Amino acid sequence: MTQTLNSLPLNYSPGILCIYSNHSNQVIIVRISNIPEWYFERVVFPGEQLLFEALPEAYLEIYRGDQNKAILAEKFPCSKLQTS
Repeated sequence: MTQTLNSLPLNYSPGILCIYSNHSNQVIIVRISNIPEWYFERVVFPGEQLLFEALPEAYLEIYRGDQNKAILAEKFPCSKLQTS
């Protein structure tokens, strides 16, 4: 199943279309927090794909649960997740 979510606010330059696939067997949280005045966070279930728009300089952070807290497991530049 692919989720399509909201795009960047209008005051940002044109973004890039990105895709992330959760190949794990865990529910994860993805987050972009390095863009000023914009915060992006979603839950992605096992086997799901997340289609989203981001700025090329953004980083997608992947958080996995560990006994009632989320731990940063991976971090990807959104420019590497760009799809055509």
